[in-house]
Amino acid sequence: MAFKPDSSDREVMSEINVTPLVDVMLVLLVVFIITAPLLTQAVKVDLPKTEKTEAVDDKDLATLAVDAKGLITLNDRPQTLENLEEVLRTLQEANANLSVQLQADQAVPYGRVAEVMALAHKAGVTKLGFITRE
Repeated sequence: MAFKPDSSDREVMSEINVTPLVDVMLVLLVVFIITAPLLTQAVKVDLPKTEKTEAVDDKDLATLAVDAKGLITLNDRPQTLENLEEVLRTLQEANANLSVQLQADQAVPYGRVAEVMALAHKAGVTKLGFITRE
């Protein structure tokens, strides 16, 4: 008894094998998970520790950092204390929903942080948050 393939079984297979696609997507996901935390802090600031809170997802966000030497950066651009108010006022006028996140190194004297906060308030910033680590 011979087995003859039936001519009706010879149809074109139109299914896509998604296994390689899933493998590539998983590798990209792992790469993103590993590199994303490295991109969050460009200025080296040793943040004080607090309890964990919910992060605000806001597209109208400016990052104001004060490093251990007391140098001020706004969105990774160095600023002087004298022109900080003007720059913040310009940002606030351009974006009414501006939120400023303040990253202050724990070695910075409180007086320097208070000066920066006062300038931000004087510039019209109404939403000011502090960044800490867990």
